[in-house]
Parts: sequence; C-alpha cells; structure tokens
Amino acid sequence: MKTVITGKNMVVSAGITERMMKKINKMERYLNTDTQIFVRLTREKNNRRTCEITVPFEGVVLRSEATSEDNLYVSIDQALAKLEKQIHKHSAKLGKRIREGAFQTEDFEYTEDTDIEEDKRKIVRQKTFPVRPMSVDDAMLQMDMLGHSFFVFVNIDTNRTNVLYLRKDGDLGLLEPED
Repeated sequence: MKTVITGKNMVVSAGITERMMKKINKMERYLNTDTQIFVRLTREKNNRRTCEITVPFEGVVLRSEATSEDNLYVSIDQALAKLEKQIHKHSAKLGKRIREGAFQTEDFEYTEDTDIEEDKRKIVRQKTFPVRPMSVDDAMLQMDMLGHSFFVFVNIDTNRTNVLYLRKDGDLGLLEPED
C-alpha cells in the first residue's frame, strides 16, 4: 500500500511515521496492495491532535477522523479503529473491492467491538421548501438567521443550486456542482 503522511502545524517525526506505517500495514488484510492511504495529522491551537485517514479506491472513499487532547497516538488509534469499523460495517456493500479473503476470520485488529450493525438509517421526515436565487453573502446571512448548519440556495451569479454549510472548525464551506 502507498501511504502519504502529512502534517499541519506540526512536524511529522520519524517515530510517528514508523508507528503509523506499522499500524497501517495491518490494514493490508482488508485492502489491496495497490491502495493509496492519505493520513493528515494536525495540531490545533488548543493543543488538540487530530488524525484524518482517507482511503480512495474503486469509486469509494473511506474516511475516518479522530481528535484527542495532547496525544497524537490516541488519535491515530481511534481513527484506525473507526476505519476498521467502516470496512466491517460496509463489507457487503463494498463487495469485491475489498481484498479477497479479508473476512476469513472475524477478529478485529483495532477494536474490541464486534457488534457491527447494518446501516439502518431511514428517512423520517421529508420537507419541501422554495429555493430562491441569492448571492452567497445573502445565503450566509439567511443561514445565520435560521440557525441551521447548512443552507441550500440558487447562486444568483451561476444560476446553479449551491449548498452553504458550517464546518467543524467554525468556518463555512460552499458546495458547487461541476459541469
């Protein structure tokens, strides 16, 4: 597997890289050897440590993120555990994309929890609303006034449906469809 480790607001030391590679190599039981894994390690202002792991393969993107106070190694372990749970939970949906024979044994590498439930989410409410053309600034104001974490609108500049959303870091994101 090809692993790319990057650091934001921190230096990724050889020890961190070595530990990360040792742990990620255990994921070979689930993923093919040509799979790429992107790891982003972040140190935030309040000394919180975050580990984001992204695995894009064959039209699917697996992503996990974990944050802990002052301990990067805990974040790494938690993110790998979340990734492993995702793989187990969606193993039927991922089908042949996962490495052949990945589930011959039901032993978990990073988690002790073997109680993986199937995805039982369902739509419990459906709502319709008018989508008005407006500028991005007007959409930001409207979202703030409503107190929502996202807002759907037609961008007056592009005449396309956009989604404005609140990110975990408190900033805003804007989703715009491609041609």
